[in-house]
Amino acid sequence: MVNAPSEASRIAIRYARLPPTEGSANVKNSRKHRLLKARTLTGGGAVLLTMLLGGAASQPEAVVPGAVTDHVIVISMDGLRPDAIEEFGAKTLQRLMREGTYASEAQTIFPSKTLPSHMSMLTGVLPEVHGVTWNDDRTDEEVALTVPTVFEVAKTNGYHTAAFFSKSKFHHLQERGTLDYTQAPDGWDKWMATRTVGDVATYLKHERPNLLFVHIGEADYAGHSLGWMSFAYKWAVNRVDNGVKHVLESADAAFGKGNYTVIVTADHGGHGRNHGSDEAVDMTIPWIVWGEGVNEGASIRPAVRTMDTAATVLWLLGIDEPADWAGTAVADAFSPASQLLATDAIAKRTQSAAVMD
Repeated sequence: MVNAPSEASRIAIRYARLPPTEGSANVKNSRKHRLLKARTLTGGGAVLLTMLLGGAASQPEAVVPGAVTDHVIVISMDGLRPDAIEEFGAKTLQRLMREGTYASEAQTIFPSKTLPSHMSMLTGVLPEVHGVTWNDDRTDEEVALTVPTVFEVAKTNGYHTAAFFSKSKFHHLQERGTLDYTQAPDGWDKWMATRTVGDVATYLKHERPNLLFVHIGEADYAGHSLGWMSFAYKWAVNRVDNGVKHVLESADAAFGKGNYTVIVTADHGGHGRNHGSDEAVDMTIPWIVWGEGVNEGASIRPAVRTMDTAATVLWLLGIDEPADWAGTAVADAFSPASQLLATDAIAKRTQSAAVMD
């Protein structure tokens, strides 16, 4: 049973949903307090997302139309090697590969670490451009991003955004005004898929974001604990696979079957009990796209890079990626009709922006 949120919970939920203004009470001197973070604020394991106050149901905001699809979901499976999908019988991921399009030898960036890799995945640029080469939460040190995230670009173009992170280091991606809803743990805490995916399910009962990001950490946790491709890693891969399945079930209920597109990928692989090198086992990641507009049962160019994820998200919504992005949309994963829709939407948006200027 979900407990009714306290007054403190209600205030925090409002702050998570609405970006604070400079004069508001929740704007602190510390950068960490200027980020849009949501925390576990109710006791007894209750979900933070008792969406609207006192448990009253809210009506979802009107959905802003995209190009190929109105809803894009990006699921990042932290530390999941592509060869583990077949090796350990990850049934949901195998189904998505059969029914969608995939690149089993996509590449992440060097250093193949969680935070730098996710920064490139979600900003479309290399580490030498976004500048994040560390792998811990340094938001208290006033370290700011100098490049826009995919959330910021989407939000600037009128789309609704949400992100669910399972590690505190992702605070660096929770820039104020770029996310309509976001949550991440604090300190050294790490959330399991049951927590993160459960919160996604609750959120989607009330909201209809155009861009939803979900981070699942089990494969990375197990790899560091007992080794990549170990018996514990096998257990973790199946936990991740089950988490992906539940996200899709929640999306089916929220958006309707066939009315959204999913990109499932990872930030890095691993070997032994670590990762971060330029070896293939660390650098090679899965990249699967499934759902609305996607070609069925196809493999795509091996040159897919993690920066292409952000560019593909924008392309699906009908937004041209920033000129300085290294990533490009993986258009050949989609049907000719979808490619035409995206091209037309981007051209119209560009023309409209030129007229406004």
